[in-house]
Amino acid sequence: MLDIRRLRLLHALATYGTVAAAGQALHLSGPAVSQQLAALERDTGMRLVQRSGRRLRLTEAGHVLVAHTRIVLDQLAMAEADLVALGTDVTGTVRISAFSSAVETLVARAWQTLRADHGTRIRLQVVTAEPEESITALARGSSDVAIAYSYQLAPRVPPAAIERWDLLTDQVVVALPDGDAAAASPDPVSLDALADRDWLAPHPASTCHQMMERACGSAGYVPREVAHCSDFAATLTLVAVGMGVALVPELAAHRLPEGVTTRTISPGSGRDIFALIRRGGDRHPAARVVLDHLSRAVGR
Repeated sequence: MLDIRRLRLLHALATYGTVAAAGQALHLSGPAVSQQLAALERDTGMRLVQRSGRRLRLTEAGHVLVAHTRIVLDQLAMAEADLVALGTDVTGTVRISAFSSAVETLVARAWQTLRADHGTRIRLQVVTAEPEESITALARGSSDVAIAYSYQLAPRVPPAAIERWDLLTDQVVVALPDGDAAAASPDPVSLDALADRDWLAPHPASTCHQMMERACGSAGYVPREVAHCSDFAATLTLVAVGMGVALVPELAAHRLPEGVTTRTISPGSGRDIFALIRRGGDRHPAARVVLDHLSRAVGR
């Protein structure tokens, strides 16, 4: 019989990449990790890990066992959720990781109604993280719900064993200084009319930047980038003082500084915002309640 604790440790090694990180995640010392891995190899009669420099890497047999272990751990999590669901009280702590504009709007509204309906029986632990970080945290088990987005012009595909709970489509708008000629009309702004503007761009490594490049590229030009900002609030501040124009999601522009006008764009584009959970995670009553409140927050 394979020991589930040792399987969980092998899974942690595959997830975190090092003995030290896997041990930290499972509250084990480095020597204890090595001992348990050696015991698992004795149980299976096969080499599961091999040393590569200072790191341990999975062998082919190790990868096969980890793939089966993921299924086992998912089934155990669903079993635990089903047992919890048999109780009469909906209680527990739900860990959420979400990008900043979602925390300021959707999470804040959901938390407010959750507190009103359930008091302190359901608690939230919230961490601000971009989708790449929150999806990693979800896969590692350090988060229960990840709120992420995918631009229609730069799609993001969630990894296997993660389920998607759609929340809303957030339109992309162009932020303009009040004195810009394109801000004078309430009609959608054609992107080809902004080819001669200076552009305030997101960080080059981000999907937001890919979206901007593809949107402007479809209008026939490469935007003249004069700044790279990883924060939409900073971008909007630069727009307000006339340093350029920018494409921002509507949710990130819910608080505009004075001197900024937003307009929809032509052709239109947006980003899909969704909650991600591990497979079967919505069976846990507390997690399901949180997802329901996030959906209600969209309506507000």
